[in-house]
Amino acid sequence: MLGKKLLTTTAAAAILAIGFMSPATAETLRFWTTEEQPERLAKQEELAAAFKEKTGIEVDVIPVTETELGTRATAAFAAGDLPDVIYHTLQYVLPWAEAGILDTDASNEVLEALDTATFAPGALAMASYEGGHAAVPVDGWTQMIVYRKDLFDEKGLEAPTSYGAILKAVEALHTPPEMYAFVAATKIDENFMSQVLEHVFLANGVSPVDENGFKPLDEKKTIEALEFYKAIAKASPPGELYWKQSRELYFAGKAAMIIWSPFILDELAGLRDSAPPTINDDPTSKELASKTDVVTRFSGPSNPDGAAWADIRYFGITNDADTDAAIDFVKFSMDEGYLSTLSIAPEGKFPVRRGDASDPQKFVKGWAELPVGVDRKAPLTDLYGEETIAEIVGGLEKANRWGVNEGQLSLASKMVNSQVINRLVREYIDDQRDAAQTVARLNEELAKIQ
Repeated sequence: MLGKKLLTTTAAAAILAIGFMSPATAETLRFWTTEEQPERLAKQEELAAAFKEKTGIEVDVIPVTETELGTRATAAFAAGDLPDVIYHTLQYVLPWAEAGILDTDASNEVLEALDTATFAPGALAMASYEGGHAAVPVDGWTQMIVYRKDLFDEKGLEAPTSYGAILKAVEALHTPPEMYAFVAATKIDENFMSQVLEHVFLANGVSPVDENGFKPLDEKKTIEALEFYKAIAKASPPGELYWKQSRELYFAGKAAMIIWSPFILDELAGLRDSAPPTINDDPTSKELASKTDVVTRFSGPSNPDGAAWADIRYFGITNDADTDAAIDFVKFSMDEGYLSTLSIAPEGKFPVRRGDASDPQKFVKGWAELPVGVDRKAPLTDLYGEETIAEIVGGLEKANRWGVNEGQLSLASKMVNSQVINRLVREYIDDQRDAAQTVARLNEELAKIQ
C-alpha cells in the first residue's frame, strides 16, 4: 500500500540516491493518545524513540483529553487534518469507521501481518466491520469479582463464577457488621453502578438492543438478574454505595466479595500509599493480596456461558495518514514494542495480543513480569499466582458490551448514560415495585431513548 503523503518525485529520487529511508519515512507521524499523564506520556515518548531508531520515522506524541477526543477528531476530519494514528476507546471504533475517519484496510493489513489468531477473540469481535476489523485492539481490562479465597476455602465454597455460587457464598459469609458478603453498587448517579449492572445483566444474557435498535428486555432473564442483584444488595451495608466504599470495606477485611476494575490489583498489595489495605497495621502488607482471587467472567441461570464486561482500547489508522509509515508504527507497537506499550500502566492494560508464532503466550508472560504500583513496584507474578493471572487475561476471550455485536453501541451507551436502569433497579431494591413491574418500567423508559 502506498503512503498517502508522498514526497515529490524529485525529492524522493534524491533521497533514494543517497541511500536514505523510503519516501514515507521522511514524514513525521502524528500520534494522538489519551494516555496524557506525565509518566505515561514519557513511556510513549520512549516507544516513539525506539521506533525512530529502528525506522528513521519521527513520531510526534500528542496528548488529547479523552472527553475531548470525539469533537477534536470530528473537527480534524472536516479540515482534512487528522493525525496518522489515534489511540482511542471502544466507543469510537464503529462510528469512526462508518464516518470515514478510519482507514479500515490499513488496520486489516496490520492484523493480517501480525496474525489475527494471536489476538483475544473478544477484543477483535468488538471491532468487527464489513468482514474485517475497523481498528487494531491494543489493550484492555475486564471487570472482576474480587473475593476472599481464604474464606471461600474455609467454608468449602466454589469460586463465584455464577449467580448460584455467589448466592451460596452470601448465605455462608454474611455476618454483619463484622463481615458483609458483598458490597453492591447502589448509588444511581455513579457510572460504577452502570458498569456493574451491565456486567450482571450480560452474565444472564440480557441486553436492551438488537441489530434493529431497542429490544424489549426478556422478562424471565431480566427478573433473574434483578432478583440476583437485589440479593447481593441486601447482603451489602446500607446507604448509597459505589467504588469507594467497596474498596474501603474490602481493604479493611469487612467484605467477602466486591466488583472492581483491575486497577485495584496494586493497591491490594500495599503498593499505593493513597489507598492502603487496612486489614492489618501495615499499609504496605501483601497479606490481603495473598488471600484474594478474582473472577472475570460469571454466568446467570439463563446463560451458562456467562460473560465478561470489558473496556478495550484501539489503534485507529486514519484516512489522512501516511499509510505505510502508520502501519509500520502500529505493527511495531504491537510486536517488538508491545511490552513497552503495556508497561504504560500494566495493572490496567491486559495484553489483547497473547503472543506470536515463536511463543503463543510470549506477551502474556512478559506482561505478568512488568512492575506495577505507584509508591512501590513489584511484578504481578510476585503478588498473584499463575491461575489468577490467567483468569485476569482470560476474561478478554469472551469480553462483551451491550450493543457491540449488534452494531448498536451508540444507542446502548445512551441507555447506560441515562441512568434509567440504575434508578429503576435501585427502586426495585428498595421494594418500591416487584420484579415484573420493574421489567415493564425498564422497557417503557428505554424505548424512549433514541
